Amino acid sequence: MNQNVPSWIDLHLHSTASDGELSPADLVAAVAAAGVKVMALTDHDSVAGLAPARTACAVLGLQLVNGVEISCRREALDVHVVGLGIDPDHPALTEHLGVQMARRAARAQVINTRLVKEGIPDLLEAASAGAPQGIPARPHFARALVAAGVCKDEKDAFGKYLALGKPAYVKMDWPGLEEAIGWIREAGGVAVLAHPHRYKLTRTKLDLLLRHFRDAGGSAVEVAVANQEATSVQQLADFCSRYGLHASKGSDYHGPSMRWVQPGKMPPLPSRCQPVWSLLGIQEPNN
Repeated sequence: MNQNVPSWIDLHLHSTASDGELSPADLVAAVAAAGVKVMALTDHDSVAGLAPARTACAVLGLQLVNGVEISCRREALDVHVVGLGIDPDHPALTEHLGVQMARRAARAQVINTRLVKEGIPDLLEAASAGAPQGIPARPHFARALVAAGVCKDEKDAFGKYLALGKPAYVKMDWPGLEEAIGWIREAGGVAVLAHPHRYKLTRTKLDLLLRHFRDAGGSAVEVAVANQEATSVQQLADFCSRYGLHASKGSDYHGPSMRWVQPGKMPPLPSRCQPVWSLLGIQEPNN
């Protein structure tokens, strides 16, 4: 069973700058209310929320870690890599993230076309209205499907149309894992493999992924994510010890509609782990 507990640090959070439900300022307020002292905003392929989040953190007394979550691929597997401590104004990173958003815009067009072929009205404008930079991701289409009365809730929308193997699922031509890690390192950041337990890999394949990640320049693994099973936390901690990787933790909070995920609540890191925040110069509080 999972063992979510409150934490002083949360290094995986999303705002409306990607697919989160709260504005950066409202997210910071929710994180502060949860008792978190240090947070990373890690929006998908976007750093647009960092400036307003930084302002809100200054008002509420939180420490903000500049972050981003980059979509990439290792062989046939789509994976996410979180960059912590990045320079959000680094020219090369800005250019690469612009290309990522162009990929997302092209995918949105294809998703909409496939939904129309399923007899659903054109939802591109509705999905785009609440999306960052007017570029909707699958959650935005899910909300539009619910608002249009096509689906009863977002889970239903994914189950019928948007999940892998469903009519409007579109596989992305993401950059390779090595490229994503390189972008993060070039921008002065620490590369963290996000939520590896969600990739549903066998132990052997997970071992290969983590070894590849380390050899490509990755520094840490998300060992503890909200609602993660204790056995998975321990397994990932073992892999970190084996490959000399640091450990991170974060809720992966997207907003209040996901009631089973709360900011600042996730399993504790096993004591044998080397925490990633030590690479960021962040001191753990004494109490």
